[in-house]
Amino acid sequence: MSSGIDKKNVAEYRKPSMVKLGGPLYAKHGAATTNNLPFRTHIDTALIDDMVKTFGSPLFVFSEKTLRDTYRAYSQAFKNRYPNVLFGWSYKTNYLKAVCAIFHQEGAIAEVVSEFEYEKARALGIAGKDIIYNGPFKSKESLMRAIREGARIHLDCIDEIAQIEKLSQELGVKARLGLRVNMNTGIYPQWSRFGFNLESGQALDAAMRVAKSPAFTFEGIHCHIGTFMLSSQAYGVAAEKMANLFLEIQKKTACRLQYIDMGGGFPSKSHLKGVYDAPEVSVPPITEFAEVITSTLKSVLGEQNLPILILESGRHLVDEAGYLITSVVARKLLPDARRAYVLDAGVNLLYTSTWYRYKIELNGKEKGFLEPAILYGPLCMNIDVVDDSLMLPPLRIGKNLILSPVGAYNVTQWMQFIQYRPEIVLIRESGIVESLRMRENLSSIEDHENLPDDLLLVPPLRGLKRAT
Repeated sequence: MSSGIDKKNVAEYRKPSMVKLGGPLYAKHGAATTNNLPFRTHIDTALIDDMVKTFGSPLFVFSEKTLRDTYRAYSQAFKNRYPNVLFGWSYKTNYLKAVCAIFHQEGAIAEVVSEFEYEKARALGIAGKDIIYNGPFKSKESLMRAIREGARIHLDCIDEIAQIEKLSQELGVKARLGLRVNMNTGIYPQWSRFGFNLESGQALDAAMRVAKSPAFTFEGIHCHIGTFMLSSQAYGVAAEKMANLFLEIQKKTACRLQYIDMGGGFPSKSHLKGVYDAPEVSVPPITEFAEVITSTLKSVLGEQNLPILILESGRHLVDEAGYLITSVVARKLLPDARRAYVLDAGVNLLYTSTWYRYKIELNGKEKGFLEPAILYGPLCMNIDVVDDSLMLPPLRIGKNLILSPVGAYNVTQWMQFIQYRPEIVLIRESGIVESLRMRENLSSIEDHENLPDDLLLVPPLRGLKRAT
């Protein structure tokens, strides 16, 4: 006998609970609802549902349009203010071949910090003369290649000067050198571990040493004062000190330096933990950084015969073009009565979660009142927390969440730990979605492993046909 109840329309029972709320979560109209909760169904013109259906979850997604638009706005900000600017794409920020190729198509040369990255740039077709080689460790083999191929090599320590001098003499090729400088720009903590200190006189001493050697072509000076810099005035201090050092080196040596490299460190619209204001308020526009740097250089050096200005941006160019689509795979109720959701992506894929709070959007609206919730990743580790303080409606298993911006440093510093790393796709300007990196499997991970024969737990089968 039928009860007459439509089970499809019966709400899921959830045991009631109480949790103390610490903020103004209620308005005069009643409890907070999902009306103002951010949600999205597309990235560019691509449907999130379609991408998950085709490529699975979790899924990294990059927007070609955002990559190109961001680069063009950034480069124009400096070109409008300075006559000769050279842009270097920072490989360590995201060395996916397609991402690097897009920036090279837009006109950027390569800035690398290791033999691995140098080889990636050359494999993409970037000539040695269009590579800036930074970093605290450069192998002997990579230095020899860089010298032969005419790369700009930025010196990081005094031992490197003697090493490159010896290699240049052995090869019979003059090395193209720049000098990395660190300084006090009023930012704490000061980045003092890279290069030669300015205030102590170390930088000038190193410059004099380089200038005297017939094995070198001394071409420029370089600095990188920090990362995710929110103070444009710190770049003004750095530009003034670099310009004065540039003039002093030229005055005291016979070298005619060609460039001043101001490095990178420009921020994206990420929400840095500990900063109350939203990124739209706390992060200065790139035009502000461009104005401070270029006006300071012109003020100190004069308007005529200005050196090349080199910039080495990474995060600012790529971060906001990257998204991570993830899915709810489990639900929990914590002892403090908060709702907890386990996602199929965690800190193994989100290296930057230590410092940034991501924008979290739902794939479509969800009904229900907002309540305190925490998002965990899938790892068997207590530290695998994606967000520990947010308001969410009740979420169903399989619900997609979209995290952004995640384009900088996550797919270069992610871990192959416990879970396979996911597919990465690119939404082309045409709207077509193309795979950039395939989802991992056991073979792709174990391909470089060896198992000694005496450790085989199951002897290889002989004389038997493999099942099909």
